[in-house]
Amino acid sequence: MSQPTHTRIRMFNTKDTYPNQTLDNDLCQAVRAGNTVYVRGQIGTDFAGNLVGLGDPRAQAEQAMKNVKQLLEEAGSDLSHIVKTTTYLTDVRFREPVYREVGKWLKGVFPISTGLTVVALGQPEWLMEIDVIAVIPDGWTPPPKA
Repeated sequence: MSQPTHTRIRMFNTKDTYPNQTLDNDLCQAVRAGNTVYVRGQIGTDFAGNLVGLGDPRAQAEQAMKNVKQLLEEAGSDLSHIVKTTTYLTDVRFREPVYREVGKWLKGVFPISTGLTVVALGQPEWLMEIDVIAVIPDGWTPPPKA
């Protein structure tokens, strides 16, 4: 196998994360390729697999953004470096609570954004999903952890 050109962050297998399905795919939560970070669609589930906000799209958006923040930091970036978001909603009525919550996290960032309403996501409890693309500016170093 050739040398990877990117870094995989938080690798997992779908048979462990989706025990109610018969999938067996090797994936990861984020990939850093050069100075670009691609974050897998994040939902209202924490990294231990616990759903936060059953039936509450705003609470699910808050957890998804916590995940995005953590993944970007693990990749050496942060929320201020997000250049694109794609948000999926299972009901158009979730747009305001979800976008309000995401907007709190991205105040002053000004990414481009695409929003879609879809029939369903990977599990019936998931009401929203957001994936992001971020960059790591040349010469940028993350602030020290508090």
